[in-house]
Amino acid sequence: MSENLIREGDFVYIYLDEKRQYLLQIAPKGKLSTDLGDIKIDELINKEFGYIGKTHLGKNFYCLKPTISDLMLKIKRKTTIVYPKDLGYLLFETTIGPGSKVIEVGTGSGALTLFLSKIVAPDGVVYSYERNEEFLENAKRNIQKIKNKARVEFYYCDPALEGFSQTDVDAIFIDVPEPWEIVPKAFVALKNGYHLVSWCPNIEQVKRTVESLQKNGFVRIKVNEIIQREILVRERGVRPKERGITHTAYLIRASKCQELYSK
Repeated sequence: MSENLIREGDFVYIYLDEKRQYLLQIAPKGKLSTDLGDIKIDELINKEFGYIGKTHLGKNFYCLKPTISDLMLKIKRKTTIVYPKDLGYLLFETTIGPGSKVIEVGTGSGALTLFLSKIVAPDGVVYSYERNEEFLENAKRNIQKIKNKARVEFYYCDPALEGFSQTDVDAIFIDVPEPWEIVPKAFVALKNGYHLVSWCPNIEQVKRTVESLQKNGFVRIKVNEIIQREILVRERGVRPKERGITHTAYLIRASKCQELYSK
């Protein structure tokens, strides 16, 4: 029961209705002001997730446990992030789980870092590489704000030039403008038979990356695009929303084959 209590420093998703939803970090002072009334933040401490409270105007609000997607989309951004719709698909295109060791290339704002660390916790490790120092420091701050049981190690360098400090990792996730430059170094770091995934916003990046994968001992190469549309369910009818999350990136999955490369 105590694990479900809201503590100082926790993130809480406050839901009033479809138009009024807020992600808050619990502090000993402060309030959330909305057009439906104020919510005193400190009064949520030691309440359970799932608690139903009332604003000072008597409107119900609901205290929910944030999803990983909620946390990812609310972090302070210095870069664009990989969208949850893409991450969910690619997670199932790898073998990672609790205890896995994974490399991330392109820390960016830390959204992918957060996602991976939640998946490999509590005994896994995320090795995150970033060549832009400003991005790296922002990502570190974002990760430090969120209680996390997995180990995250940050590296300020360009692995296309310097390679990786690790070998025999369980997966490699690449989110940089030139993924094809990472592929030869990724081959060395990845376990034989395991998988690499990459995000490419444009189709020319896909072409060059796939060519590099084919030349460097990767097989079972697959490229996909995920389109997401939310469905509105109302008494007067059910229909898709006018707008969905359409193109965000092309998603590449490839598997390392040592024997093929050796030939």
